[in-house]
Amino acid sequence: MVAEKKEIVKVSSATVRFAGDSGDGMQLTGMRFTDTAAMVGNDIATLPDYPAEIRAPAGTVAGVSGFQVNFSDSEIYTPGDAVDALIAMNPAAFKANLVDVRAGGIVVVNESEFTKVNLRKAGYGEAYNPLDDEQIGTRYKLYKIPLTRLVNEELSETGLGAKVVERNKNMYALGLVYYLYDRPLDVTIKHLTEVFAKQKGNELADASVRALKAGYHYGETAEIFPVRYQVDRAPIEPGTYRRITGNEALAMGLVAAAHQAEKQLCYCTYPITPASDILHYLASMRHFGVKTFQAEDEIAAICAAIGVAYAGQLGVTGTSGPGLALKSEGMGLAVITELPVVIVNVQRGGPSTGLPTKTEQSDLLQAMFGRNGDCPVVIVAPRSPADCFEVAMEAVRLTFEMMMPVLILSDGYIANGAEPWLLPEVDSLPSIDVQHADPDKPFEPYARNEKLVRPWAVPGTPGHEHRVGGLEKQHISGNVCYDPSNHQLMTDIRLGKLERLAERLPEVQVEGEPSGDVLVLGWGGTYGAITTAARRLREKGHKVSAAHLRHLNPFPRNLGQILKSFKHVLIPELNMGQMRLLVRARYLVDARGLNKVQGQPFLVEEVEQAVQLMLDGTWGDRLHMEPHGHQVRPADQDLDQRLSSQPA
Repeated sequence: MVAEKKEIVKVSSATVRFAGDSGDGMQLTGMRFTDTAAMVGNDIATLPDYPAEIRAPAGTVAGVSGFQVNFSDSEIYTPGDAVDALIAMNPAAFKANLVDVRAGGIVVVNESEFTKVNLRKAGYGEAYNPLDDEQIGTRYKLYKIPLTRLVNEELSETGLGAKVVERNKNMYALGLVYYLYDRPLDVTIKHLTEVFAKQKGNELADASVRALKAGYHYGETAEIFPVRYQVDRAPIEPGTYRRITGNEALAMGLVAAAHQAEKQLCYCTYPITPASDILHYLASMRHFGVKTFQAEDEIAAICAAIGVAYAGQLGVTGTSGPGLALKSEGMGLAVITELPVVIVNVQRGGPSTGLPTKTEQSDLLQAMFGRNGDCPVVIVAPRSPADCFEVAMEAVRLTFEMMMPVLILSDGYIANGAEPWLLPEVDSLPSIDVQHADPDKPFEPYARNEKLVRPWAVPGTPGHEHRVGGLEKQHISGNVCYDPSNHQLMTDIRLGKLERLAERLPEVQVEGEPSGDVLVLGWGGTYGAITTAARRLREKGHKVSAAHLRHLNPFPRNLGQILKSFKHVLIPELNMGQMRLLVRARYLVDARGLNKVQGQPFLVEEVEQAVQLMLDGTWGDRLHMEPHGHQVRPADQDLDQRLSSQPA
């Protein structure tokens, strides 16, 4: 009997989340779905979500791993707010993620795993099974599918062990979702047969392909879905695209910058989540002349990078929040020696070890001031995964131009998220001019050009011998000098380099009218939520504009003028108001904050609600507000009230 052809409903976009135990392969499943969406021609944005523990107890909420992908027929900037379809592989995944599914959304559960033992592990009561809850069945389109049993039946004759067979339930689920959203199988099959087979062997790859097809055909023949959904191609600029994460783009940008500068890249680091992938990517690029050095600690890593810079090459070090604190003394050494070093900080939840796998933007003030003395560094921040490529190149250009450290502030959301990236033509990459001290002219190690930049001498150049170290330098000669007036002069020079750089940086661009009721100012990974929210509000007739900062130190020269052109300024940040503090102090504007430190990026609706409060005049005199339960409400801002409502 041939199954009746299902109705296909076209939708402009869809947000799908795969969730399960950290051993269920949710990240692999999400990446395969993302690659397929990209090959179909959709615009995509992803949000991987990892458990903080290396191996939390199986079946618990703490061990849930998720991967969210938003795919669309038009340009998008975020991985989506409400989830349209949740695939939950066990009760813990169901419990942790159901709240994010929109009313009427699709929820596919692996019914095989909803046993009494697993329900208990997930924290459900002894006599309660959420799959039997009428309220849940009414609110969502709930599909109970015994994925574990079905994949065992499908692969029962392969001769593979029971554990190996069950690991393919993610591919069965993926095939089912491919059917639901009218996606082709060939992209994933090609990956499994060409890449996965080399890693795990043909037998396992064949089993995965078989499970994938079985899941697709189950959706086709079981007739459980009344409709299927289709998202058309997005109109995109012609060219060659690939899916890229922020960490991948940073690695590629550093390699490209080294090539453009005709310098050898040496990446010196100590492994730390979520920056470690940069080391992994660069370690595989030896054929491009890249050298990687895994140091014994963070201090050794930055000192090695300074040594690379002193030797006349491109020294880069990478870390995350706690590691940046350990690098602070080394950064001060790079500042006083005036050597070109790039520091990558992929921010995560803090303080201390904090939330290692969750995103945050709470290192801005540490980046600005977290060193002894007046110790300025250039700071830049990417706004999206693909933007990391350009920001890496910009950081290298600036460190060579300014002869001072440049700090890149990425974050976990950008680092692990992915989007389509248009591969640039090599000939179109910007040139990076590197100037070394002229060997034919008298050499003064701390003489200055019009940018207040000292010359960069390569060791071994006759006549260019000079002293470097952490003690204050004498102007021009570079000798150790304790004279008070010289110290004042050298401090003024180091700060003056940034002031002169500000005059050469690109001006901030405003999206929307150059003046109006509300300016939403952002930096880093808040770009997508801010841009989308401001556009929605403008479509409703509101005078709301957006601006986003790439250069955080120094600020662009026109920022103050822009801020004073609006009645209200809102600064959404994944911290408790660090950029707000800087803007209020520098420009004396009454900027207010939307602040969130919940390990997740902003939803578009959260930014939109905050702006609406300003437009309605109901914000009040609060310096900042926080979203709670995806809602921004004045009534939720009282700490004492929230403490009293928390269970003991």
